[in-house]
Amino acid sequence: MDLRSVQERALRTLKQKKMYEAQIAQLEQQSWNMESTQLTTENLRNTMATVEAMKTANKELKRQYGKIDVDKIEEMHYDMEDLLEQANEIQETMARSYAVPDEIDEEDLQAELDALSDLDEGEPSYLTEVSAPDFLDEAPHVPATEVTYPC
Repeated sequence: MDLRSVQERALRTLKQKKMYEAQIAQLEQQSWNMESTQLTTENLRNTMATVEAMKTANKELKRQYGKIDVDKIEEMHYDMEDLLEQANEIQETMARSYAVPDEIDEEDLQAELDALSDLDEGEPSYLTEVSAPDFLDEAPHVPATEVTYPC
């Protein structure tokens, strides 16, 4: 084998290598295009499902809101405001003091309470059951299970 034939063979091999590399690049591009198309198709399916869900939700919301009368809700709101205002007035009335001076020493009151509790070890009078006052038309009914006290 002479030098010239070796060079020709090397050139053919290099050309073949370049051709294979070009084919590999084409195949990689085709693969990328297929993956990209698949991803785009999947995104389109997701978009269509989202649009359908939005249509269904829109239809249901319209149906549900069609049942609501805004005027009745507003009237109920005003009624609740009036009732809460009445409740606050009652609470303010009940919270009024009867000739109790504003400047009372808390320590003196605590000492007096301690002295009273030392005298009477039985049930305190404020815990005994009392009948409804005369100024109420009827006694309020509050089941014991529904009474909650703030912590």
